[in-house]
Amino acid sequence: MSNNFTQQSRNTGRVRVLLGVALSLALAFGAATNAVAQNPNPSDVTDIKPPDGNTAFLVAHAFGSQGYTCLPTADGGTAWSTVARPEATLFVKVFGQPVQVITHFASIDANPNDFAPKPVPLGGNATWQSSFDTSKVWAQKVAGITAGTDSSCPNTGSIDCLLLQSIGNQEGPTGGKLLAKVTFVQRLNTKGGSAPTTACTVGQTQLQGYEADYVFFHGSE
Repeated sequence: MSNNFTQQSRNTGRVRVLLGVALSLALAFGAATNAVAQNPNPSDVTDIKPPDGNTAFLVAHAFGSQGYTCLPTADGGTAWSTVARPEATLFVKVFGQPVQVITHFASIDANPNDFAPKPVPLGGNATWQSSFDTSKVWAQKVAGITAGTDSSCPNTGSIDCLLLQSIGNQEGPTGGKLLAKVTFVQRLNTKGGSAPTTACTVGQTQLQGYEADYVFFHGSE
């Protein structure tokens, strides 16, 4: 009897834990899709604005790195590449705690739209993938401002703040759509991430840590 009661108590506790996790994830997803409501309208505080008719629906903070490679130069020397490969995780705060919502990396555009370069670059494009439903958006830079020259990009010496346009979107395998209709992405409030300034040898790689706010827009419904 005692053993049965103990086992039943354990099972009940596990169910409560699982329900708590499920509830937390549901709340986190709801907060993620409405996170922009807790922030000033990012399109009003920067010169890199999407065209009229696009609305911000998600703001998330990224922690990650920009990866650089040392390449040969025309004069026979070497220099760090000007194009970096991002690797970052994006979070929103739920009840004061950071919750992962998106991963950011470089990958080949698997579903190019009319704005995608032709042919699609084999080196990949900036990619964001939902941690909830695995939907994706690929985007490329259409405008930028130098860090330290705008209130939305105040940290001198950091990577530029950018406006990127979607060049492809993809639903998740079960129809997830969090990022499937993204039209533009802003990168704001950058901190760190600039290319190294040290001497280098061809093929050498280096990761430069950075933080930034990413703002996701969709078109008018």
